[in-house]
Amino acid sequence: MKLTKVTKSFGTKTVLSGLDLTVAKGESLVLVGQSGIGKSVLLKHVIGLLKPDSGTVEIDGEDLWKVSAKDRDRLRRKFGMSFQEGALFDSMSVGENIAFPLTRHTKKTKKEIADRVAECLDLVRLPGIEEKRPSELSGGMRRRVGFARAIALQPEILIFDEPTTGLDPITTDVVVKVIEEMRARLKPSAITITHDLKVAFGIADRVGLLSGGKILVDMTPKEFEESKDPRVAAFVTGDSELAPPEVEPERRKAATAAEAHP
Repeated sequence: MKLTKVTKSFGTKTVLSGLDLTVAKGESLVLVGQSGIGKSVLLKHVIGLLKPDSGTVEIDGEDLWKVSAKDRDRLRRKFGMSFQEGALFDSMSVGENIAFPLTRHTKKTKKEIADRVAECLDLVRLPGIEEKRPSELSGGMRRRVGFARAIALQPEILIFDEPTTGLDPITTDVVVKVIEEMRARLKPSAITITHDLKVAFGIADRVGLLSGGKILVDMTPKEFEESKDPRVAAFVTGDSELAPPEVEPERRKAATAAEAHP
């Protein structure tokens, strides 16, 4: 997966500015950055929900916006997306939620779908809860059901948008272990957005810092943790005096609006 010189503006405000990004097969990239800086806008470009004003988004060497609509849909099915809070359908059971992409995009029989749902639940450490409703689950369980739905179609690339926000430390640890187990079993590429550096260091091969519409630094977790770069040190230490200037209000407003509306 490769993004080259991707630029995106909303009105007169630029959120992404000539951004370059590459993720190799099987690699895990974690993106960090101040709130409202455009991380979710970047994810929407990666999965083809937003079209860049300029630049290219390539999946396995194919430009997402130079192929036909049919081929674009085919490329999008290479992704499994786990949204904040799980984004489950409350009107459906856990099993129906996980089965949803399978019924829409495959010709599997009911038994094959049921078997796949059970397999996915086993992988996220939640066996046998197919009949429960999302409202019956804890926050951490809902996140893991979201993971199970994301892997139902056996995607090549997994996207995690704030997978541990609002969770207690013990539940966060479980979620991190589940993500690592999924990576070990499925061997996907992965992109994760998180504000939790402990989570980032636990699941990343590389950590990228997004600011000013670009990836400012791109390092291994160890390099990031030990970096003397003040922009990096601000995130590691939580010291606001070291932080780069906050994104101007209009850029933040544009990024936040784009994150809320595809």
